[in-house]
Amino acid sequence: MQKGKGRTSRIRRRKLCRSSESRGGTGRGLMSQTSLQEGQMIISLPESCLLTTDTVIRSYLGAYITKWKPPPSPLLALCTFLVSEKHAGDRSLWKPYLEILPKAYTCPVCLEPEVVNLLPKSLKAKAEEQRAHVQEFFASSRDFFSSLQPLFAEAVDSIFSYSALLWAWCTVNTRAVYLRPRQRECLSAEPDTCALAPYLDLLNHSPHVQVKAAFNEETHCYEIRTTSRWRKHEEVFICYGPHDNQRLFLEYGFVSAHNPHACVYVPREILVKYLPSADKQMDKKISILKDHGYIENLTFGWDGPSWRLLTALKLLSLEAEKFMCWRKVLLGEVISDTNEKTSLDIAQKICYYFIEETTAMLQKVSRTKDEKEALINQLTLVESLWTEELKILRASAETLHSLQTAFT
Repeated sequence: MQKGKGRTSRIRRRKLCRSSESRGGTGRGLMSQTSLQEGQMIISLPESCLLTTDTVIRSYLGAYITKWKPPPSPLLALCTFLVSEKHAGDRSLWKPYLEILPKAYTCPVCLEPEVVNLLPKSLKAKAEEQRAHVQEFFASSRDFFSSLQPLFAEAVDSIFSYSALLWAWCTVNTRAVYLRPRQRECLSAEPDTCALAPYLDLLNHSPHVQVKAAFNEETHCYEIRTTSRWRKHEEVFICYGPHDNQRLFLEYGFVSAHNPHACVYVPREILVKYLPSADKQMDKKISILKDHGYIENLTFGWDGPSWRLLTALKLLSLEAEKFMCWRKVLLGEVISDTNEKTSLDIAQKICYYFIEETTAMLQKVSRTKDEKEALINQLTLVESLWTEELKILRASAETLHSLQTAFT
């Protein structure tokens, strides 16, 4: 990216100041010094303040990256720079930024295996995939790290350890902002779209706000504008996106209370748990749902079972003589009162099953907290996830009860 001419190198943030207390106990937070109107810019961060692969290439690492074959990935370049600069300590120009970064992260990839085992099944599988990905990333990068030995008095193995790379990987994964794709010959063809933006780390997430954030090619600044209003002395939030709590936990390492996007996923094996085992058309029904994309992302939310979940249950509940109506079901048509009631009954049974399972998991987490005091912080985070899911399930149960009343 080219630097803009005549632009200031100062961060334009006069309407914000550091909050003495932040919501959620993060220790971060920015407070509005004046009232903020819709569409007003709240932060403008110059390009020179962004940590990108350009920053890395221009540094002492540039020559090593340029000559390494095959070319390192943009992610490896950023992670290597972070580890190296953290190791430099007081000698690093990025020390003020590095000091505000977490010393450790709470993404599932960083959790102890016994804590990961207490996660919801689908999240546990994703967490294990994430861990395997980072381990492979580390293993495939060790030769490149060895090539950097001339830069350090200490052995590179002690500097670029797995824990150090994991910290750097989490820093990029949880904090990078998006830039337009760039391509450098000295880097691999993987998308080079990440930038670390000091100061933005002070802004906390809220699922209830909306902001517009993007790199402005004209001003060469990363800009954040509000799409809502804030009163004077209110904490200003940004939104990472309309993510459910499992996604927030996996990618960012936290759970958002009362998240309107939160939901509880229904896996295939539970979807058919309360259906007649003697249904000879069941395999065909499952095949239809799979072919039309209705076998995944079936959820319970704050307002009850999702339309997708009820649609899948309606199709699975079709009687033999009504089977040929499956296309109408996918289009949202009502086949019969019997089909409607049956699908609601099954949804309620699934919901009650999840309530029992979630309650049992909360009890198990609580016992583990008593037994493993050293893991109390990790376990409390897992506990908050299960607690939010239990709230959702209870809300769904109430909605289902109301819907069933119409058939009595």
